[in-house]
Amino acid sequence: MNTQRLPTTIPEYLAHLRRALEGADPAMIQDALYDAEEYLRAELAEHPDRSEAEVIATVASSYGAPDEVADIYRDTEDKVQTALRPPVPAPRRSPLGRFFGVAADPRAYASLFYMALSLATGIFYFTWIVTGLSLSLGLAVLIVGIPFVILFFGSVRILSLVEGRIVEVMLGERMPRRPPYSARGRTILQRIGDMFTDPRTWSAMLYMVLMLPLGVAYFTVVVCLGSASLGMLLAPLSLLPGIEFGVWLFGLDLPHDAPWLLPIVSLIGALLLFATLHLARGVGRLHGLLAKHLLVKAVRA
Repeated sequence: MNTQRLPTTIPEYLAHLRRALEGADPAMIQDALYDAEEYLRAELAEHPDRSEAEVIATVASSYGAPDEVADIYRDTEDKVQTALRPPVPAPRRSPLGRFFGVAADPRAYASLFYMALSLATGIFYFTWIVTGLSLSLGLAVLIVGIPFVILFFGSVRILSLVEGRIVEVMLGERMPRRPPYSARGRTILQRIGDMFTDPRTWSAMLYMVLMLPLGVAYFTVVVCLGSASLGMLLAPLSLLPGIEFGVWLFGLDLPHDAPWLLPIVSLIGALLLFATLHLARGVGRLHGLLAKHLLVKAVRA
């Protein structure tokens, strides 16, 4: 039985919950704090005649004390992640099995698609940030510029959540599904100040600016390696009648000058295709860590 004293205020409840979740995924902690504060403030609004301590004492019997809520979130997170995680390919012991086994990993294909998509998202993010900052600086001296600056900073936080959902779905890295809990239950001026002083607002902008060069690099790798591997893999088709498919290597027209090399070229293309899937999976893991570092608010106990 939990004999710890119940918190008497919402900030104290959140602080206890944050400590109870210490060591958990920061994205999950952010979601848990947001849900808890939203629920507690909704209960407080429904009972304006009661103090925070009374509301929390009543809620503790249904929503739970901080330690109980933390245990529930940890258990639920494990179940949800297990349900959402794609089937894990059977482990291969041999080097060849591990190399070719990437073809059965859905995460490799999702990462490959994310790399191809990142050029479009990178262009959009970069344009949005550069245009928004330029207009914010230009309009800041005018009264009309203040609402624009606020809207722009708010849009950055929304876009960071959208990008987080894309990263979690395609790359498998747990990202926040709720905005930062500190934006709840505060006055408008305080919430505006939070946007400007929150380091994650600025790191989100940095992430979106970085997405342009990263998107160009990712897209180039996918197109170059993908087209080269598929072209080499299908090289023997050039021997079929009626198919005009030129294969050139070191100045040689292989179908005419060295057709015996085509199976070797096709084998190299197949190996390159598997290597590309490995590279995409590795890039996906690294990019997921980058997104986690720049888009998720650090939560300290």
